[in-house]
Amino acid sequence: MAAYGRDLIAFFAFLTDHLGAPPDLAALSGLGTQDFRAWLARRRGDGLIAASAARALSAVRTFFRYLERHGLAANARIAQVRTPKVPQGQPRPLAAAEALNAVDSVGDFTDEPWIAARDVAVLSLLYGCGLRIGEAVALDRHQAPRGESMMVRGKGNKDRLVPVLPAVRQAIDSYLALLPYRTGANDPLFLGARGGRLSPRLIQLAMVRLRGALGLPESATPHALRHSFATHLLGAGGDLRTIQELLGHASLSTTQRYTEVDAERLTRLYDEAHPRARG
Repeated sequence: MAAYGRDLIAFFAFLTDHLGAPPDLAALSGLGTQDFRAWLARRRGDGLIAASAARALSAVRTFFRYLERHGLAANARIAQVRTPKVPQGQPRPLAAAEALNAVDSVGDFTDEPWIAARDVAVLSLLYGCGLRIGEAVALDRHQAPRGESMMVRGKGNKDRLVPVLPAVRQAIDSYLALLPYRTGANDPLFLGARGGRLSPRLIQLAMVRLRGALGLPESATPHALRHSFATHLLGAGGDLRTIQELLGHASLSTTQRYTEVDAERLTRLYDEAHPRARG
């Protein structure tokens, strides 16, 4: 709600400058599509990303619906203003504490120690190495990390080398030590309860349970842990080219989505924490 309030304040500040005086109800009723578009153009020029601009337009539309519902003013022209296009697949990462809590807690939902260790190991790979869930469950036993890096086969059968944190390696070693099945080098690394290759669906269901138990958002999926890996690296000073290679993105433009996410996060933190933002 605070964000919607700020959007309306910014809208009225623009109109005061745009019209030369604070707008009254008659002025609001008389606004044309060009006025609304000029406001959106100003907001984008001030650095507002597409997702935030779309939210701001939604706030203003809600305000005009309120005015019309109460018989105060009506302006159908705002419905003619096109909503800014939000890039498809906008990353929705978890906070660092949420991601760590998910990894640490996923094993609490089974009484079978080796399955608990398996789920921790898989989520550790997603958040600690930025793997896709499909890449993680496709690993074979000989691909288990033995040193500080591992080779992963991604989209288009392209191999990439990713660093492996000690905590991730330890999680996988703990799982393998408890694994009740004897497996060869070319057998799946992660197994289901009956000994076959682990299904991604089981990890997706584990994340559903975590959302309910930990109060995580609906966007908390296995892929959100990969998004979190990239966003948190960027926030800690990682460069886009390196993150592109770690994620296995063919195009840098795909990786650049994370700069918008991080910019929006920083803006939100500023609005919540800085005294000037509250003034």
